[in-house]
Amino acid sequence: MKNNCFRCLLVVIAALIMVSCDETGDHFTAEDIEVIEGYALSAGTSTVFFNSAVAYDQPANWVSGVYDTRFNRGDRLYDNVKSTNNNGHNGGLGPVYAGYSCGSCHRNAGRTEPTLWTQGGSGTYGFTSALIYVTRKNGAFFQDYGRVIHDNAIYGVQPEGKLRVTYDFETFEFPDGEKYELAKPNYEIYEWYADSIAPEDLFCTVRIPLRHVGMGQIMAIDRNEIEALARQSNYPEFGISGKANYINERGKLQLGLSGNKAQHADLTVELGFSSDMGMTNSRYPEEISEGQLQINQGSMIGLLYDQLDVSTEDMEDVDLYMQSLGVPARRNVNDPRVIHGEQMFYKASCQLCHTTTLHTQPRGSTLLNGTELPWLGSQVIHPYSDFLLHDMGSEIMGVGLNDNYVSGLARGNEWRTTPLWGIGLQQKVNGHTYFLHDGRARNFVEAIMWHGGEGEASKNIFKNMTKEERDDLVEFLKSL
Repeated sequence: MKNNCFRCLLVVIAALIMVSCDETGDHFTAEDIEVIEGYALSAGTSTVFFNSAVAYDQPANWVSGVYDTRFNRGDRLYDNVKSTNNNGHNGGLGPVYAGYSCGSCHRNAGRTEPTLWTQGGSGTYGFTSALIYVTRKNGAFFQDYGRVIHDNAIYGVQPEGKLRVTYDFETFEFPDGEKYELAKPNYEIYEWYADSIAPEDLFCTVRIPLRHVGMGQIMAIDRNEIEALARQSNYPEFGISGKANYINERGKLQLGLSGNKAQHADLTVELGFSSDMGMTNSRYPEEISEGQLQINQGSMIGLLYDQLDVSTEDMEDVDLYMQSLGVPARRNVNDPRVIHGEQMFYKASCQLCHTTTLHTQPRGSTLLNGTELPWLGSQVIHPYSDFLLHDMGSEIMGVGLNDNYVSGLARGNEWRTTPLWGIGLQQKVNGHTYFLHDGRARNFVEAIMWHGGEGEASKNIFKNMTKEERDDLVEFLKSL
């Protein structure tokens, strides 16, 4: 406990004396920021100095030579719209799918604005920029649908279903009288391609995209440090006790790091091509719609091919692109409001879960086809996450953040601590401030006030702050 407190104190002192970037432009350099010895911005050598709509979508400075070529190739494969033909050039989309490219859901490597708020569910042509997870209430999957409802399909095939969302609103007050509102989503699946599933036998949860910020650092993170945090992350005075998720992946039990519930040990590139875009690959060689009558007996006969839709080499270039992206440096760090807001962040003990400083393992990370990225090794990083699971509560507006969806060791009410690096640029990159796993929070205050369970004590400290203190804490979050 003493070592943790001392480390946090060093981070606070370092952060308080850092000098702000030049806000006159969208790009700045390391020379614009004074960094005390031993304190690296955001992500060590992978820190980039951009403050624009493409701040998430820049290569780290160490990317050069053949890696630069592969980065650009992976970037194109990530962004290019996939087609239905299988000619080796962005072909193989479908038959059913959720997105038509990685970039369709992760615009500029961020979070594409979902249609949940703007169009009430599945939007134009069924595209939601979200994943619709369904299970039976006993946890089993539906044979005709699998784990995800695909609300898009190629010509001649029926989408598996469509999503409709409505919201229940409730207004609350801070002790000083300022009002805020929370919105609880209610999800409904309609236009099922096969038999409708009775609502009383269905759990449905929706996930909007994650920001692809710091993916390489997450894959290179020191697993021993995360496991040590799990052993030490017990603060009974705050009701906090984080735990690690472990999953069987690639034939072995591994520590989960990525995903809303830390349910994956890698960046799920192959799963994304398969489940999200319907593209077969070496890890998932079967069509995602395998077994559906409309595929086996319908108009798709003769349109499916024996060869895989995307090669392992192409997928590794996408993996390299994602792991080579830089992490935006903090901004406005000498603004008095930001400095005060950071003090409020610690006053509310947010850092007990949103851990400020972690380290990467010496050898860096390894891509899905064996390429090593040693430049990611032995770095001091500031993700503002412990990557552990925490109970986020079930009592707010009757449900809290419990989605009843089990992932590995994560129960429905347990979520991985969201890394906060880059969060302050989301509006500039993607044009919206929808937060949490399903975008129900429309701004920072709502996101904080949805915290329950292990986040209840910190939320209540925030709730009882003055308006100036609350506003300054939000300004601090915007600086990350």
